[in-house]
Amino acid sequence: MVWGPPPAAQILGRRDDPGQTLEGAPQGDAMRAIVLSAGQGKRLLPLTAEIPKCLLPVDGNRNVLQLQLEALARCGISRATVVSGFGVERVERFLAGMPPIGLDVDCLFNPFFAVSDNLATCWVAREAMCEDFVLLNGDTLFEAGVLRRLLASPPAPIRVAIDHKDAYDEDDMKVSLDDDGRLVAIGKALKPEIVHGESIGMLCFRGAGVRRFRAAVERAMRRPEALRAWYLSVVNSLAQEGCVETASIRGMWWREIDSHEDLAGVRQSLGSRPAGRARAAGG
Repeated sequence: MVWGPPPAAQILGRRDDPGQTLEGAPQGDAMRAIVLSAGQGKRLLPLTAEIPKCLLPVDGNRNVLQLQLEALARCGISRATVVSGFGVERVERFLAGMPPIGLDVDCLFNPFFAVSDNLATCWVAREAMCEDFVLLNGDTLFEAGVLRRLLASPPAPIRVAIDHKDAYDEDDMKVSLDDDGRLVAIGKALKPEIVHGESIGMLCFRGAGVRRFRAAVERAMRRPEALRAWYLSVVNSLAQEGCVETASIRGMWWREIDSHEDLAGVRQSLGSRPAGRARAAGG
């Protein structure tokens, strides 16, 4: 693998190479993806005054959601459920008019988007949690190798993609691991001395993990504090049962878009390398 600046074209492929696929990507799993895109993205105002964050352009005219869906299709995902909220009509129009990419997409609406966090958005998609699936935050962009590594990891009920860096800030969704790399705890308020990485907002659920997560989400939504809770609080609880593994994507490119600075950085990264050179870097 060639290391260097973020591999822009490798993230999702380019318009000049629409047939590109990833060698070695799992193609037969009939895996579903659930993309949580209900938020407005208030930290990006005024850009998101009318347009939801997932529809902000980041690579020419291509927006966040389009890049995510193209990446999922290229990695063998066959179906995607997008959970929208703010600007749902715009999201539905975009999906209806998006060129075919070999991926069946449906859209669900979270009517609580204005007063809830992403646990409720996850709960809205519970009926889609009937088979193995990947859960993806609607503001996470990534090079294709990230998803490849998560899907190629040894099967586990629940597996969280994590990255590592020298220091973590208060916004990072930090993780604590045991000696075997199994998740012990996940949350923004973990003490620095027990932090071993951060969640990138991408998880894979298989077999019993699908049922356990869905049931745990349904239980959590009955609590008074549910509307202000993150779905990763459910994963934190399941980690206490020893069923949550991790997959390190150290050295691979991914970005979370929360702020204007994040958005500018992503746009610069995606336009920073010629397509040919980026494809040569591998997944």
